[in-house]
Amino acid sequence: MAFNLQTFKTRTLTAIIFVVVMLVGLLFNQWSFLILFSVIHFGCWIEYQKLVGLIDKDYQQVSSMHRNIIMLIGWCFILFMSNHVLKLGNIALKGIGWYGIMVLTIIFCLVEILLKKNLNIKTIAYSAFGLVYISLSWGLLIGLRFLYPGFLVDYGLLYVLFLIASIWINDTMQYIVGSLIGKTPFSKVSPKKTWEGTIGGSILCVAVIALTAYFGFKCKGVIAIGIPLIAAVMGTLGDLFESKLKRMANVKDSGQFMPGHGGFLDRFDSLLLASPFVWLLIKLFA
Repeated sequence: MAFNLQTFKTRTLTAIIFVVVMLVGLLFNQWSFLILFSVIHFGCWIEYQKLVGLIDKDYQQVSSMHRNIIMLIGWCFILFMSNHVLKLGNIALKGIGWYGIMVLTIIFCLVEILLKKNLNIKTIAYSAFGLVYISLSWGLLIGLRFLYPGFLVDYGLLYVLFLIASIWINDTMQYIVGSLIGKTPFSKVSPKKTWEGTIGGSILCVAVIALTAYFGFKCKGVIAIGIPLIAAVMGTLGDLFESKLKRMANVKDSGQFMPGHGGFLDRFDSLLLASPFVWLLIKLFA
């Protein structure tokens, strides 16, 4: 493929803006973290609903009320997982999220079950899966962020940064190692991935993050090794799963929010699948 200077400039500029926005959202304060992943949450949902509609035409007939209420239920779960840390006046977002889930679920049931003549279980199942795939994942990531606010060291933020760094290192090293020595295809779903690249990238990811977390930040061994290991395994599976969705929908990218790089699901597919397992690891061993 011939080198395209304009495409390279677009991809580079988009990547720089993306990195800056992510760093500000992650590091500025707790509210910026919540806002960042709230935006990502809705972006992922919009793309997921579009992909499902392309996969199954029945989902295209789902009402806008159905689509919006299910996204808001998921977002309320994110608020619920803020762990009493964030408040509007004297009211914790956790409480707002809890009551929001209950009220919106009742409204959803009234709209979908009582007010419709023909109940389509399949479309409801697609939306329910979206709650698990997208909202549960981002909610648990928010929960991880606010799990141990700390005084001298904000371990909740530290664990999230280790996870995101692990995903980035794993993806980068898999690409580099695969480009250098990769020969054996890893999966038909993602033909560019190779076993050599996947294994080599995963080993480098675990080594770099585990050593940094254990010696640099005195994390427990099981956490220092567990976070990058989960990122390598579940992150790769998350990438394959999203690739499968796109193949079924017959599209190249899930969206176009990042020109030259794809959509929200393209950027965060690995993190979506890895977040719940890292949250569980920290709950069990931290």
